[in-house]
Amino acid sequence: MGGAWVFPGGSVHAEDDGEKGAALRELREEAGLEIADTEGLVAFSRWVTPVEVKKRFDTWFFALRAPAGQDPEVDGAECVDFRWIGPQAALEAGGRGELLLVFPTIKHLEQLAELESVDHALEVAAARTVEPIQPRVVMGGDHATVLLPGEPGYDD
Repeated sequence: MGGAWVFPGGSVHAEDDGEKGAALRELREEAGLEIADTEGLVAFSRWVTPVEVKKRFDTWFFALRAPAGQDPEVDGAECVDFRWIGPQAALEAGGRGELLLVFPTIKHLEQLAELESVDHALEVAAARTVEPIQPRVVMGGDHATVLLPGEPGYDD
């Protein structure tokens, strides 16, 4: 997703302690953030690549309170810039073309924009069961529409 503003991430390595361990390693590698353990890491969502897309992903998204006294230091390769920005401000910047946002990022920002605070986001995430979300890509003439489970046309 070159050029897009996305959350740090990557694949689970054999030495990782599952998805949460991979999330902490990716935060360290891409953003220079040192998180001692997975205790504060809360599963937020899980997205699976649409069947129509050849390259496969099964991606977990986690929420975490930013560690006190640490500022991200990007790795300059996978991550070349960072910005502390609220979800609504990020959506507005994306709408103005100032940030390139991909569909899953937009959907996460929309959810976060509805919440009052970091505490509220962590509380909501901790209280729900994370079920895989698998979008569908529906072609209509010369354009594609991405549909989420429960949206009209998803099950057609």
